[in-house]
Amino acid sequence: MDETLKRAISGAVYILLLLASILYSTESFLILFGVFLIISLFEFCNLIQINKLIPVLAGTSLYVLVTFFSNYNESKSSDIQTLDILLLASTLLISIKCIVFLFDNNIQSVSTLSKYLYLLGYITLPFVFITKISFGVNDYNPKIIIGLFILIWTNDTFAYIVGKSMGKHKLFEKISPKKTIEGFFGGLIFAIFAGYLISMYLIKPSAQFSDKSILIWMIIAAIVGVMGTIGDLIESKFKRIAGVKDSGKIMPGHGGVLDRLDSVIFVAPFIFLFYKILYYVS
Repeated sequence: MDETLKRAISGAVYILLLLASILYSTESFLILFGVFLIISLFEFCNLIQINKLIPVLAGTSLYVLVTFFSNYNESKSSDIQTLDILLLASTLLISIKCIVFLFDNNIQSVSTLSKYLYLLGYITLPFVFITKISFGVNDYNPKIIIGLFILIWTNDTFAYIVGKSMGKHKLFEKISPKKTIEGFFGGLIFAIFAGYLISMYLIKPSAQFSDKSILIWMIIAAIVGVMGTIGDLIESKFKRIAGVKDSGKIMPGHGGVLDRLDSVIFVAPFIFLFYKILYYVS
């Protein structure tokens, strides 16, 4: 089969599966991302070369327990808020460690302790925050998570188009030779514009909150453009150290699940932090 056709078919199946699970029910969304988490844990364990059994069991158990406690428990909201803050602080600290790992040229290997920290804060907990983002401030809202993926896809697509057509200055050549500064800003600008469109036509805020919603979604788009690119580069460095092109082969023409979700899992904790800031300010 032609490589382009293979890539198009697997990409279409991925998008249809994603949209169907998000739109069908809360449970189908949580189950699909639980499956994505398991596959991502397998792929990441292969990248960093550690035994898969314990990380996959521990990561899946943590995802199930936190998801159940957060969404299906009658506990006081203060308990959930405390848990959210603890998990978010842990994830953000490990995210900072990931950024240091990316930009420090002297780091060309991963210690055993770091491998398990990355499994926790770079893979497992971000999946938890993807599910938490979808609930917004009240109940499950599929439009929120669909909007987030639209921003990711818009950023990636236009970063590629702009970079391919007019990119001259490399963004991070040692890690990702094809990414350019022009492509980065092209993706960022179009993502912010997509954020505006999402707030107007997908979320459809009331007149009272229209300006506020537009600003919120444009800020989310900016977070996606910057942190999503960093997340993609971090995964590229893990793959470069491992000496592989893709994290897996489950999606013909696209690589692994982690290759498709590297941006969104790194972005998720920062968007959740933005949610928290908005909540406390308001």
